[in-house]
Amino acid sequence: MNHGDQHTGATPPLPGGLQISQDGYTLALLTPRLAAGQEAPLRFAIKDEAGEAVTDYARAHDKDLHLIVASRDLNTFRHLHPTLGSDGTWSTPVDLPAAGDYRVFADFTPAAPGAKPLTLGADLAVAGPYQPRELPPQKTTAEVDGYAVTLDGKLTAGTMTGLTLSVVKDGKPVTDLEPYLGAYGHLVALRSGDLAYLHVHPEGEPGDGTTQPGPAISFMATAPTPGAYRLFLDFKHQGTVRTAAFTLHTTNSTTTAPTAQHEDHTSAEHQ
Repeated sequence: MNHGDQHTGATPPLPGGLQISQDGYTLALLTPRLAAGQEAPLRFAIKDEAGEAVTDYARAHDKDLHLIVASRDLNTFRHLHPTLGSDGTWSTPVDLPAAGDYRVFADFTPAAPGAKPLTLGADLAVAGPYQPRELPPQKTTAEVDGYAVTLDGKLTAGTMTGLTLSVVKDGKPVTDLEPYLGAYGHLVALRSGDLAYLHVHPEGEPGDGTTQPGPAISFMATAPTPGAYRLFLDFKHQGTVRTAAFTLHTTNSTTTAPTAQHEDHTSAEHQ
């Protein structure tokens, strides 16, 4: 994933996804409202400084653009791969189960010379009966479709740390994970409160001679500030992509993260 936190000088980097415009590019959300529980097309475009829709992108992780849709309460998460039309309009069907406020993230790199990776964000309203939900508690294990994924590691404010996620099915380690977008797993991290899109690096890649296809998938991540974060791991096995979700609180040299519990469940979807 690209993460849109490029910067220069001594100013701390601004996490990706907090801005609708950056470096001359703007996320134009053409579908700002949807209805809960009803599949409908989500349409958007990336506009340049001249207001023209961008049609050429530098491919990253097997795609020209990655689209993330997450509810503000971080209980619903979608990692989608929209289709680009000849006029520069992106489109994908989406069905969001709960009403409320959502954030749409476009993760891409323009093909223009010197262009940097960007993550732009825009708000999406989903109509319907609304029931506020709490951030899920911190747990070490998430279960999805019969798989159990265990998280080992921590986030430290201002410091890059390692996170390892291990996949088990029916009590047995999964050692034949399949490549998904050029890796054995992809991790998206969002900060609770403003949904800042964090910088997460996968360790190794399929075919590099050292990275094994499970059960462990490793990442390096940096939390810019203390607080609660929601992590979403995408992994592919037996032809299907699944998402395991975790809540993780930062630690630093003087504090300790809350004690983890077990099992987490989050609504997720891939296209």
